[in-house]
Amino acid sequence: MTVPGNDSPQPARPSMSATDELLHHHTELPTTRLSQGMDRVIAAIGKSASWLWLVVTGVIIYAVIGRYAFGLGSVTLEEVQWHLAGAGWLLGLAYTLVVDDHVRVDVIHERLSLKGQGWVELLGLLFLLLPFLGLAIYEMVPYAYSSWQQGETSQAPAGLPYRWVLKAVLALAFILLALGALSRLLKVTALLFGFPQPIRTGSGHNKNEDVS
Repeated sequence: MTVPGNDSPQPARPSMSATDELLHHHTELPTTRLSQGMDRVIAAIGKSASWLWLVVTGVIIYAVIGRYAFGLGSVTLEEVQWHLAGAGWLLGLAYTLVVDDHVRVDVIHERLSLKGQGWVELLGLLFLLLPFLGLAIYEMVPYAYSSWQQGETSQAPAGLPYRWVLKAVLALAFILLALGALSRLLKVTALLFGFPQPIRTGSGHNKNEDVS
C-alpha cells in the first residue's frame, strides 16, 4: 500500500465566493429612491416581528412546563401561541419579498438573462401578484373592521378577547405585501425602461453605486 506524499494533487475545493455564487438565486434589480424608502419600512417591520418568535418559544416552554410538571393546562396560553406565531409569520411575508428570499418554484427563471428575469417579474407582478393582493385587501380590511365592530372574542372558554387584532394583522400583512410588490415593480421598470431612475444596482448581496 502506498501513501500519497505531500506533492500529490488534492481535489480542488470551491472557494466561499464560488459557493455563494452557486447558491445565489437573487434577481439583481436596481434600486430607486421610492422603492428604497418602501423597503426600509418593510424591513423595519419584518425585523421587529421576528422577535415574536422568541416570545412564542418562551410561551410554549412555559405552557409545557405548566401542563406536564404542574398539571395546569391553559386555553389562553394555547391561543397566545398561535396568535403570536400567526402575527410573526404574516408580518414577515413582505420582508421576504423585498429581499428576494421567498421560495421560487420555477426552474426557468434562474436560467434566464437579467432582462429575461425582469420581464418574468414584471408580468408576474402585474397580472398575478398585484391583482391577488388587491382582491385580498378588498376582502380583509372590511373583515377586520367587522370583527372590531362586533367586539369579536374567542369562542373557546377562557379564550382571548379582541379577535379583531389578529384579523387586522392579516389585513396589514396584505397591505405590506402590496407595498413590497409595488417596490419591486419600480425596480423592474427601472431595469427594463430606466424609469424611475435607478440609484443603486443590485438589490441582493452585491450593491454598486450607479454612475449615471
